[in-house]
Amino acid sequence: MSINKTLLALAMGFALAACSNADRAQDSAAEAADAAAEAQADANVAGTDAAQQAADAAAMAADAAATAAADASTGDMENNADAADAAADAADAADQAAQAAENSADSVGADTETN
Repeated sequence: MSINKTLLALAMGFALAACSNADRAQDSAAEAADAAAEAQADANVAGTDAAQQAADAAAMAADAAATAAADASTGDMENNADAADAAADAADAADQAAQAAENSADSVGADTETN
């Protein structure tokens, strides 16, 4: 393989990795937004301060995930990977906050099942 072909293959590999990071970050941001919506729905049903605080935490985590996802689509590959990781962490935080909102709603006997 010539040097040019090798360099082209390497560049394509880096581009694919950067695209994968951005896709992963976008998926995490979408998951965080879904968790925040679920948390707010549970908070609305529960009507408790604890549930609303959890929903607010989920919304902040979803915002952080969206910001990280935007960051993952710019910059160098290492920063893209870090941003994708940050988006995934924020999505996990949003999911945990949504679970806390659901638990709060459950503790007051509210029906939080949605179909």
